[in-house]
Parts: sequence; C-alpha cells; structure tokens
Amino acid sequence: MKVLLLSKAFLAREYRKKLTALSAQPGLEVAAAGPKHWGKGSERQQFEPGEPDGYRFDFLDCRFNGRFHLHHYPGLGRLLDRVRPDLLHIDEEPYNLAAGLAARAARRRQIPSLFFAWQNLVRRYPPPFSLIERYCYRTCGAIAGTEQAAQVLRAKGFAGPLATIPQFGIDPEKFSSAGAAAADGQLVVGYAGRLVPEKGLTTLLQAAAMLDPAPKLRFAGAGPLAPKLRHANAGGPLAGRIEVLGHFDSDQMPGFLNSIQVLVLPSLDRANWMEQFGRVLVEAMACERVVVGSDSGAIPLVVGDAGLIVPQADPGALARALDQLRPPGLRRRYGGAGRRRVLEHFTHARVAEASAGFYARFLSRGGRAANGDQWPKVDNRGR
Repeated sequence: MKVLLLSKAFLAREYRKKLTALSAQPGLEVAAAGPKHWGKGSERQQFEPGEPDGYRFDFLDCRFNGRFHLHHYPGLGRLLDRVRPDLLHIDEEPYNLAAGLAARAARRRQIPSLFFAWQNLVRRYPPPFSLIERYCYRTCGAIAGTEQAAQVLRAKGFAGPLATIPQFGIDPEKFSSAGAAAADGQLVVGYAGRLVPEKGLTTLLQAAAMLDPAPKLRFAGAGPLAPKLRHANAGGPLAGRIEVLGHFDSDQMPGFLNSIQVLVLPSLDRANWMEQFGRVLVEAMACERVVVGSDSGAIPLVVGDAGLIVPQADPGALARALDQLRPPGLRRRYGGAGRRRVLEHFTHARVAEASAGFYARFLSRGGRAANGDQWPKVDNRGR
C-alpha cells in the first residue's frame, strides 16, 4: 500500500519522525508533501533541515501561505499523477480550502482520501467553508485527534469511516528524563506555550502567590502576556521567582522540561476555543515530569490518571495541587506513571501503528465514504 501524506506540519523535523515510523510498518510505502515555509514576517516558519528516512518527500508551492482557511497547493494534482498513491492522507480540517481541493484532486483520479480533525467545538461556518466541509464529509474518511473531535464530526453529520488517533506522537528517546536537573529543595513549576489569556497564566500566577514558599516559575513561550509576567517578577509575592525564557523550538524542549519538576497547563475554555490536545503534556510525561492540567477540552483525556486535573480558573485548587506535589517521592510516582502512559499511547511508533491499521481498514472497504462527489458551487454574490 502506498500512502501520500499532505501536511504543513512536516516543516518541523520532529513531526517528520512520524513518516519514518510509518515507513517501518509492514507493507506500507510512504510519501509526503508540504510547503517550504509557513507564514510571513517574524512568524514565518522554515522547513527544518533533515534528510528523509524511509520515505519520499516533495515540496509544493503553497498559495495564500499562512492563511489557515484559504491556503492550498496548486501543484498537488501533478504530484498525485507522479506518485499514484493508493491513499491520500490530508492533514487538514475538512472546512479548509486545502482539504477540499486536495480531496477533489484525489477523487478525480479515483484515489481514496481522508482528512484530519482537531476541532472539538460544534461550529458552523459560512460559505464556501461550510460547502467544502460538506464535500469532504461526503467523499473522505476521517481521523480525529481526540474522542471529543470525533464526537463533533458525528454531531455535524459525518457518517464515513472514522478513527481516533493523535496527529503526531513523540520520540521517547529524545523526550526522557536523561539529564534532568537534580532537585535542590525548591519547587520549580513550568509552562510552555503561547503566553495568551486563554492559557490560564493569570490563574497560575495567583495560585503560586498563595503558596509559602512560592515556587519558582519558568515560562517557555512568547505572547502578549510576557510583560505581565515580567512585572510580577519585579515586585509582590512572586518577586524574583519568575523567568520568561522566550520561544523554545522542539530540539530545546527536553532540556526545558528537565529543568522543572511540574508542568502546568491551566487552560480556560472560551466560546470559540478549548484545549484540543496539549502536546506539551505528553512531552512532559515522557520526561517523567508531573503534569497538572485544568479540565479544559482534551486535557483530562490526555493526562488520564498520570497527573492531576483541577477546575479551570480556580487558583485555590491549583495552589493545593502544587502544594501536594512538594514531596519528591510523589512526584516520582506520577512521573513514572506519565512515561508509561506515553509509551502505551503517544509515541510515533504507536501513532504509526494505529494509522497504518486504519489505512488498511479504510481501503478494504474500497476507500469509500458516502455517495456524492459534486464539488460545491458558491453564488458569485457570496450568498
């Protein structure tokens, strides 16, 4: 079986390890494609160097680069003609133009396709995106990143073949406790991600200020809340206890995680967003760091019983959880449980194994989703 995976996420060398893991699956030939960069200006992400290991990789021109809903790949059809895969795996939400055009290009060549979905809120989109979504529902299979995302697909009418598999795993050799800093008696709490209000960083600051002694806080990331964090470090109960370290790339993350003892993800639900996965939780668990998450979105599903879950926007509950984790023995028990959970569910090898199994099942039924292959037509007046 030959599968072609299309994803802008393959810019990251770490995510391309999924392709190597897939290529190790018996009977599976892997090809992949994506852009050379994503975004513009200071937010432009370049393709991280690294030769393909066990798979073929092709770069595609990306029209409307950096625009999540509108970007697409005009040269994909020509690539499909050259590669002639048995299956096209489109690593995009079904309402994106990239997903719709890729599904249409595959269908014109009688190549089965499937899309990927993280969306865990039932949202309605205006035309043409609602029409693109409907087209993908009729013509594709699907992989959902979490059970919540799978439930949303079914609630919105998707009736085709569906599997629940994380988009990417992690490398358990890269993310491990090797080189972890020795504990010196003080509690070191970390956060990694965007420094934005919906991530609940104010809750974390309030919780830390309730503790005596206050833990040391280390923030890896960038965003509009960085000045607020630096201000909290300058005075008050957390003075001198906060480090804002800026953005860390994937190669630097193991070092950051091994410099802390507890990883906190205190996300807050919003009307248009809730935590879809929280990859940093899996990376921290692989490094045997204790994880504490809020009950936002998929966080409890990812953590399971390998960490602590607290109500979101409740600094008192978060403070009690952090205080509970001061004993090193308890942290070691949670850390060991977290790594075992990662090895069982969240490695590149596990994700590849589950994906290859679904590919085979999908193709065994002819790669068909449902009837109907008419490309949506949008009124030129936008109605």
